[in-house]
Amino acid sequence: MKILITYALEDEKGNIRIPGCTLTFCCTGIGKVSTAINTYEVLIKEKPDLVLNIGTVGTLSHQIGDVVICSRFFDRDLVKISNFGVNCRLDFTEELSSLQLFKGYQTNSVVSTGDTFQTSQEESGTEGDVFDMESYAAAQVCKKVGVPYVSVKYVTDVIGQNSIKHWEDKLQEAKEGLAEFLQKEA
Repeated sequence: MKILITYALEDEKGNIRIPGCTLTFCCTGIGKVSTAINTYEVLIKEKPDLVLNIGTVGTLSHQIGDVVICSRFFDRDLVKISNFGVNCRLDFTEELSSLQLFKGYQTNSVVSTGDTFQTSQEESGTEGDVFDMESYAAAQVCKKVGVPYVSVKYVTDVIGQNSIKHWEDKLQEAKEGLAEFLQKEA
């Protein structure tokens, strides 16, 4: 299987190996616009069977150090105009079921994406298991092109509990934890 692995920062990449797969890597940059552009460019060039996003997230419901596999995506910025027919939710659950990845794991968690780093529970809203700044944009590109997409995220911080400091402190641990998880479980 040919997999395009995306991540926002080089510090999130780690030494990723997935047995039996050909891997291409793409550092998308931070935020939805940068992520959409960079994911699209590499996706069109490489034509992978799957786009696998890795990275760090904040949460309101998980523990620091948890690895969460997400196939559903929510854009918390677009929800404000969803009454006008703008889609703010994407679901790849069906596409992923035929790929035989992450068997035995719950893969239907939701990433809530927005253009701000979440430091307050009130700002975050309640829709989403984990919160980031990139996943929805890449998911939107993949949905448009017809390529399955999944996000594997490492929880670095609990929103509202000194989130930025905890994210910085856990970045190295997250990189190593994601590489280890993917090598064993993908």
